[in-house]
Amino acid sequence: MLAYGCPADATDEYIRIGESTTIESLKIFCRAVVEEFIDEYLRSPNATDVARLLRIGKERGFPGMLGSLDCMHWKWKNCPTAWAGQYAGRSGSPTIILEAVADYDLWIWHAYFGLPGTNNDINVLEASHLFANLAQGIAPPAHYVIQGKEYNMGYYLADGIYPKWSMLVQTIHDPRGRKKNYLQ
Repeated sequence: MLAYGCPADATDEYIRIGESTTIESLKIFCRAVVEEFIDEYLRSPNATDVARLLRIGKERGFPGMLGSLDCMHWKWKNCPTAWAGQYAGRSGSPTIILEAVADYDLWIWHAYFGLPGTNNDINVLEASHLFANLAQGIAPPAHYVIQGKEYNMGYYLADGIYPKWSMLVQTIHDPRGRKKNYLQ
């Protein structure tokens, strides 16, 4: 099912396993993957991770940056027909949305996956547990200074669709003229 994207009832013809056994095997496999990798790959950054992210962000000209945030619409080739309207993305094809925060070396610190493609990035952001925590002031410990002002909450680099929240710094859309350095 995972390799070919086929439905559970199609596996009986290829590997002689019934639909209910296939579904149960997939659940067991997914639980095993989570158990094996949760401590390293499915966790929020700890204090050491945050300190490293802040140090590297400062070295790269982005003091206080914890990562980059964006959403990606993945085409869902085998979307059930009954769900196709709910999952229809901008292109008209069914899509599933992945919200991710990645750092400079593409390590993903946050992933929120599975929302229907009819949502936009703001809808996903509002449903995301990461930003629900940030809105309540629950955030990784961060301390940095920009232009003489001290900050105690890191930020995420995001594109222009996201709201102007203190923990989201938007990219400069269509920069022109002399190079400006806003973060030093």
